[in-house]
Amino acid sequence: MKITLNQDAAYHETEVIINCPRADEDILRLIAMLRIYQKKLVGILDGERHLLDVKDILYIDTADKKTFLYTEKAVYQSALRLYELENALKELDFFRAGRSVILNFRRIRSVRPELGRRWLVTMDNGEQVWVSRQYAGELKEKLLEAERSIFK
Repeated sequence: MKITLNQDAAYHETEVIINCPRADEDILRLIAMLRIYQKKLVGILDGERHLLDVKDILYIDTADKKTFLYTEKAVYQSALRLYELENALKELDFFRAGRSVILNFRRIRSVRPELGRRWLVTMDNGEQVWVSRQYAGELKEKLLEAERSIFK
């Protein structure tokens, strides 16, 4: 793969052009990763609505029929339901980690298997979140995929 960067103050905005013989899985994944920087979610904090960059969200959790977006700096409430966020963010490396939790795979610092086939995940901010055994397979697959991508 050839990568070229052209910097010029005359450009008014950033434009990414991909030239390829065919759009295979790797190209589609690259496009999805680029799109994460354009996506925003609305989070509510102290009665104010904030536009949050999706890349800044560590994980999403539900409690008492309310959905919360966790960032390094604050916890915001979302008007969307967990399944709506899961569907919207799946292509951006978010995955279901439990019945009420969605994790941002790109914001994981470390993982550790625990008893009962559960995994303990430490996020970039040091917060720890459990991945239940029924969702551990998806985490393992994402870890293997990340390792394989290094050697491509």
